[in-house]
Amino acid sequence: MNRLAIKGQWTQLKGHAEEKWGELTDDDLDRIAGRRHVLVGKIRERYGRDLVSAEREVSEWLDAIGNGRSR
Repeated sequence: MNRLAIKGQWTQLKGHAEEKWGELTDDDLDRIAGRRHVLVGKIRERYGRDLVSAEREVSEWLDAIGNGRSR
């Protein structure tokens, strides 16, 4: 899933993100607004991940979403 697709479909993806990263608040998800780099930053903040781990986690999640799988 590319950058534009994330931003354009964020309303639908928010629910999947909330399932995957339950520590993200509704306010966090609203602020992320489909911006991948903000999502990565929030995952780092909430879960204590390093940059590489957070980037990989988001990439794997987006690949799963793009292939019709969630989580």
